[in-house]
Amino acid sequence: MMPAKRTLWLGLGALLLVAAIVAGFLPGPVAVDTAIVTRGPMAVTVEEEGKTRLIDRYVVSAPVAGYARRIELDVGDVVGGGDRLLDLDPLRSDVLDPRRRAEAEAQVASSRSAMMAAEQNAAAARADQELAALELARIEELRIIKYVSEGELDRARAVARAAAATLRSSQFALEVAGHELEAAQTALDYSAASDGSEPLEHVVVRTPVTGRVLRLFRESEGVVASGDPLIELGDPAALEVEVDVLSSDAVKIAPGTRVRFDRWGGGAPLDGVVRVVEPTGFTKISALGVEEQRVLVISDITSPAEAWERLGDGYRVEASFQLWQSDDVLQAPASALFRHTGEWSVFAVEDGRAVLTRVAVGARNGLRVEVLDGLAEGAEVVIHPGDDLAAGVRISRR
Repeated sequence: MMPAKRTLWLGLGALLLVAAIVAGFLPGPVAVDTAIVTRGPMAVTVEEEGKTRLIDRYVVSAPVAGYARRIELDVGDVVGGGDRLLDLDPLRSDVLDPRRRAEAEAQVASSRSAMMAAEQNAAAARADQELAALELARIEELRIIKYVSEGELDRARAVARAAAATLRSSQFALEVAGHELEAAQTALDYSAASDGSEPLEHVVVRTPVTGRVLRLFRESEGVVASGDPLIELGDPAALEVEVDVLSSDAVKIAPGTRVRFDRWGGGAPLDGVVRVVEPTGFTKISALGVEEQRVLVISDITSPAEAWERLGDGYRVEASFQLWQSDDVLQAPASALFRHTGEWSVFAVEDGRAVLTRVAVGARNGLRVEVLDGLAEGAEVVIHPGDDLAAGVRISRR
């Protein structure tokens, strides 16, 4: 009996030894991170930095060339519609030195001679026109008795019309010569010499809207040309937000999309709505030096004005565009998904092993993904699966 029992124990020991050796060469469980499939609210957003800007800006420019008086306003001052902004006086006359005065006198004499020549030309044209009219009258009488041909009558009429046109032209030339003489005489009579009296006329530039002064292009008095900008006005209470987003995100945003503005300096986030997605894009270099195609999205702030009354033009905000949202969504971490044979899949955890599971997904927001089919609420999935993980492999949770 003893040898048989001894042999039995030796066999069991050898079997355990073989099992231990085999177990030592078998792969151990893979350490993984896991997460639970849950139900809850979910939203898909696009987040970008933006800045506020005035909806309407008004640049008041000089309506005519003139001498602008000093502007007594400062940036931030409130102005009402129709208030006086500044006055424009006529331009100062040039100073005539002896050489320029002699030139002006010569110009007056030249203009007077040109006017006299125009008078003589007009008199000659008037005589030609009277002669042509008399000749036409005689030919018309001769035509009645058929003493001249129809062609001669037509030529006489043409000569009469040409003479009348020449007379009108000479009269216009006479008027032009008169105006040139008047202009030359004015340049001679008026110079920069002044008795200090106020100009006979000036232009009052008034504000077109009620608002605040945003910028002064010039403050001191001086000469301005027609169209030169003087003051920029706007209403800080009428703000909009411009956000440049990637063109690939802009196609997902439509007018009416809800938007939330965070980290603008106030307490609670502000609500808004997209008004315009501009149809043209532009190229922008990112902080990493990558060229990106960007599109401007313009949004209105819908929160009560009292909540953002300290917000001004050009202030920074962070915009979150709400592309999609739901209060009850079966969702899983986006990091659990991977592509397998062209389909989305995950590794579900069942009885300590990884089970390859195909899933149908819906909306994605970068962190979470909507699960349409393949997983149930409470299921455990592996996140960030590595290359050493395969179907059926034992796992251990970190």
